[in-house]
Amino acid sequence: MTRVVVLGCGYVGLELCRQLDAEVVGVRRSDAGIRAIEATGATAVQADLTDADALEAVPDPDAIVFAASSGGRGAKAAREVYVEGQRTALEHFAERPSPPERYVYTSSTGVYGDHGGDWVDEATTLAPVTEKTEVLVEAEAVALEGASERGVDGTVARFGGLYGPDRYRLQRYVEGPVTEGYLNMVHRDDAAGAVRFLLEADAARGEVVVVVDDKPVEKWAFADWLAEQCEEPVPPKRTVEERLEGDPSETVRRRLTTSKRCSNAKLRGLGYDFRYPTYREGYRAAIAAWSRAK
Repeated sequence: MTRVVVLGCGYVGLELCRQLDAEVVGVRRSDAGIRAIEATGATAVQADLTDADALEAVPDPDAIVFAASSGGRGAKAAREVYVEGQRTALEHFAERPSPPERYVYTSSTGVYGDHGGDWVDEATTLAPVTEKTEVLVEAEAVALEGASERGVDGTVARFGGLYGPDRYRLQRYVEGPVTEGYLNMVHRDDAAGAVRFLLEADAARGEVVVVVDDKPVEKWAFADWLAEQCEEPVPPKRTVEERLEGDPSETVRRRLTTSKRCSNAKLRGLGYDFRYPTYREGYRAAIAAWSRAK
């Protein structure tokens, strides 16, 4: 692994740039994104990853990480980035005289849908419940089958809920109200660290790997723990039924009615060692900052 290209170098991609012991090239569209990549010490290329002509400016990679975001928009935007964008990138780089050997696509545990709070892993049947998560399932097929058809070994890193610097959302949980349900989380540094590990260990070619920490946690228990650590009152709680009485959007409704606990046994078995094995370690910095600000 000599040169790694990170397409869509955002929240996780920037941290990956900082962690990789290789020549790293980050690709973003905006001026601000380019400055952020340069601040990590990586080489920055300004290009739209859905534009094959623009990708000509990117040097030949040995490995590609597709970590782009659709910006929280709907299914149409998700398809443009995750499905069409991936296809464009794969076709472009695979047709070069020196094509990449590895390709990693960062997906989401949202593809599982509802499993009634049961454990899920890489072998669990997917049951997406929104149009956007249906797109994510299609995108995973592009990353694995589409890459293989072009002679590239693809890997899907299926992330749980990301948290970390600028994304702790601590106030929301401390102040409440908090709706019941499970959280399957992974700290930003471990999301990036897992991708780094899969590349450096040459692991999981042609496979899916769930990237979550060791401890799925019920939201009410998590909120109570945070309140205790921050020396704040226990926040108010809501059941799913109470939250649904507020007539949320269909997307929010479906999210509220899906429940699962994601296993990281495969990632652990491959040998990855978490920096933040659970939320208890991962939230220490946020709790300390909260206490200092009181």
